[in-house]
Amino acid sequence: MSLILYSYFRSSAAYRVRIALNLKNIDYQIRPVHLVKNGGEQFNADYLALNPQGRVPVLVVQDQVLTQSSAIIEYLEEIYPDPPLLPADPLARAYVRSLAQMIACDIHPLNNLRVLTYLNDMFDHDQKQVWYRHWIVEGFSALEMRLQKSVYPGLFCFGDTPGMADAFLVPQVYNALRFNCEIERFPLISAIYHHCMQETAFRNAAPENQPDAEP
Repeated sequence: MSLILYSYFRSSAAYRVRIALNLKNIDYQIRPVHLVKNGGEQFNADYLALNPQGRVPVLVVQDQVLTQSSAIIEYLEEIYPDPPLLPADPLARAYVRSLAQMIACDIHPLNNLRVLTYLNDMFDHDQKQVWYRHWIVEGFSALEMRLQKSVYPGLFCFGDTPGMADAFLVPQVYNALRFNCEIERFPLISAIYHHCMQETAFRNAAPENQPDAEP
């Protein structure tokens, strides 16, 4: 079964899905969608016919179109259960999902491209940096505390094996570093990011290693 992933190299949401696909050793083809060039290729009629939201990622499976990174990763977990990205215990699974949703629902939406583009009419560059860092600090402060109190300690968000929560964390840290956020103030998050980036699946999913990567 050939999977097609519509992706943009800097998209956090697409980055998550690339990590999940790589962790599960699933073959896939990337179809780049440039979110900035020419006003954004995601607004082309052909792409809007595929995803009316005009966002990435999109995963095409047997002519079926899947959108939203969380739904795509949950689908991959169901269809390709080995290696698992979620623990077997229901309470532990809920914990891992909660970490992922802290990032996907509470941090990322406030700092994604469409929000930052909207702010162009109200904020200058420095003000946008302040906005970005504020939501990173607020979100990562809560996440760091959650990780500190975890009953599932280890090298990664859950124990010593990378999984779903790490797939969400790494792109957010990557972007925070790109915006010069002081990640070292979050030692557990920083350590987990470091351990993840030692793994081939995470390195191969990184923006600079994508076919559409730009300087």
